[in-house]
Amino acid sequence: MHSLRLPYFRLAADAFKTLYSLSDLLAHGKLDRKLVELVYLRVSQMNGCAYCLDMHATELRRLGEDSQRLDTVAGWRECGFFSDAERAALDWAESLTRIADSAPDDAQFAALQAHFDDAQIAELTFVVATINAWNRIAISMRQPVERRSA
Repeated sequence: MHSLRLPYFRLAADAFKTLYSLSDLLAHGKLDRKLVELVYLRVSQMNGCAYCLDMHATELRRLGEDSQRLDTVAGWRECGFFSDAERAALDWAESLTRIADSAPDDAQFAALQAHFDDAQIAELTFVVATINAWNRIAISMRQPVERRSA
């Protein structure tokens, strides 16, 4: 266990509030809230952000997500628990998160277009960019995860 390196939320309060406002806007945007949280969870798994994993798994449970889907989201390609729309969104999210290795291709974009309109695709792209930013902040500043109960 480690402690917070810097109180970044106070030291860069305006930037923190702006990113938080963007997250809030996206949470109430054109995409289903559970889908947004599912993308947040998957990207946080990829980046290894324990703080964000805890936050978004908790929120998904609050929204009624079942435990089997939460347990298998890292292996979404291997099971049939996720809709085609969710699969397209998760594939897009993974590709954007690994953008240094390979940018999303036309087939991935076409899969999105089969399930989402242009505004939703734009928002989804901001969702992925936003959680990647939060992951990098939380990991670099060693944001601790508080144990709620044993």
